[in-house]
Amino acid sequence: MRENFDVIARKYDIFNDLNSFFLHRHWKNAITRILDRKFPDSFVCLDLCCGTGDISVRIHKNTQASKVYSVDFSENMLAIARNRMQTTPNSDVRIGDATNLQDFADKSLDAVTIGFGLRNVDNLQSTLDEIMRVLKPGGMYINLDVGKVKNPFIRFFADFYFFKIVPFIGYILWGKKNEMFDYLPVSSLHYPAQEELQDILLAAGFTDVSFRNFAFGNVALHVASKPLDTNPKETP
Repeated sequence: MRENFDVIARKYDIFNDLNSFFLHRHWKNAITRILDRKFPDSFVCLDLCCGTGDISVRIHKNTQASKVYSVDFSENMLAIARNRMQTTPNSDVRIGDATNLQDFADKSLDAVTIGFGLRNVDNLQSTLDEIMRVLKPGGMYINLDVGKVKNPFIRFFADFYFFKIVPFIGYILWGKKNEMFDYLPVSSLHYPAQEELQDILLAAGFTDVSFRNFAFGNVALHVASKPLDTNPKETP
């Protein structure tokens, strides 16, 4: 999978614009609005599975973040992210594993975001455990990814578009068939529905879990919080 993301990195943003009719920009801007309301002053954020840094750039521009870490497992994606943020002094772009955030200490981050990446991790529970570990008590996790459409009429057309048209867009952009564009729609089949992911987040220990649907439920934005430390250790 890492090799496939490396291959498509150069045109990945164009691909997202085309397959979402540019709506992904609106969905990602919703993340920054939530962060800005939650943290009106400085905060430290990790943009996990950052890809080309599309969400990271928006966090830099539209919030009061004092530091933004952008982490992904694809070096080619990160090369684009580094270029986009080369003049941003409070950015830190690095390679990493979402299931093992060994570069980050316990309770060191105010917020973690993931945009269209959670369904690509090989161990969802380990990823959520790591996010919980690195968040400060009261910290926020925001997840943007595909959702499940409930209306059967709309779902028919949504599935046709996602399984037939979206891969075709990829084939046109890269000039040949790439297994990545068969994988992307198939990955949604095994990814939990909105309500199921909400339950998974609650079971992982998050609180105040809610979600918002976009595009009739084709895309969902989940927001969750790490509980406050009700039994803080006394300092000597």
